Amino acid sequence: MAELTYYVASTVDHFIAGPNGEADASLFFYEGDHVSDFLSFIQKCAGVLMGSNTYEFGFQFGLSPGEPSYKGVKHYIFSSSLSFESNDDVQLISGNAIDYVKELKANTEGTLWLCGGGGLAGSLLDAGLLDKLILKVNPIIIQQGIPLFGASERKIKLTLLDLKHYQNGIILPTYKIDY
Repeated sequence: MAELTYYVASTVDHFIAGPNGEADASLFFYEGDHVSDFLSFIQKCAGVLMGSNTYEFGFQFGLSPGEPSYKGVKHYIFSSSLSFESNDDVQLISGNAIDYVKELKANTEGTLWLCGGGGLAGSLLDAGLLDKLILKVNPIIIQQGIPLFGASERKIKLTLLDLKHYQNGIILPTYKIDY
């Protein structure tokens, strides 16, 4: 059975993007000594899950629908608005995300990475399907934006497993989610 890890960049006030979905260099550090740890994590993943807004974010960098954002990692895109043919690299899921993720976790070995969106993360948290939370906390407060767990109001205890800090001010706590 796979472990589902939500590894996501956030602001100190726990937004994963600005109010208009912006996640650019004005909010998040894309360079620095944290990048090699992030790339190492990705290489160990059996698959990456993301909502449509997270996947569409790559379109501004030349990604086309049906193309993987991260080469060599199977993609599972959850969207009722996107339309493209699934392929060996990218699977489009328009049905029930909870049922699909339950089945995916049961039939996959290793780590599945939830890359984003907040709404998808919130529904997976509410369903008890997230196992770990890794936050790349950027040293900025924006006061409004897309929340880390969307509209979820579930209270969950966390156990700190690891904490790293980087020269550029990013901190990287890793938590076990205790349902």
